[in-house]
Amino acid sequence: MPLQINKSSNTTANMVLTGLASIILRAAELVFATIVAGINGYYLHHVQNASSWSQGRFIYTEVVAGIAIFFSLIWLIPFSSGFIHYPLDFLISITWFVAFGLLVSYLDGACGAVFNWSNIAFRDNQCGEWKATIAFSFLSAICWLVSGIVGIIWVRDRETRTYRRRAWSSRSRV
Repeated sequence: MPLQINKSSNTTANMVLTGLASIILRAAELVFATIVAGINGYYLHHVQNASSWSQGRFIYTEVVAGIAIFFSLIWLIPFSSGFIHYPLDFLISITWFVAFGLLVSYLDGACGAVFNWSNIAFRDNQCGEWKATIAFSFLSAICWLVSGIVGIIWVRDRETRTYRRRAWSSRSRV
């Protein structure tokens, strides 16, 4: 007699892992966006008399961080179906990559290499603050991208299982 695997326990394990991955990714997205909003907001507060056109990239980054905070908070709620929002995950990931690019182009090597993190500090170090903002913008973009990829995989797996159930239940049992 061949060994049969219980498919319902396998499905339950996948759902638990998916739920756990969703919570971890959403929490990381929330933390990274909050850090970017805090550091960037602190900078914008100190240059409040400057032209808004010259601070456009920082204002854009602050708006993206605010949107990311909002959606990650909403989607941390357990009943909000963690991965069905994958198109918006990809869109927010793209906005984070744009913010990352705008911040990198602003530095233009003035504080050393972009991925040289040796001088990151949160106090009295403008280059360190900018690099921290760049780093957490990049990390946030990656988390949103991973959420989108996992969302596509989750939706495709769910559709495949639904199709199999429908195909099996429609067969005649003669």
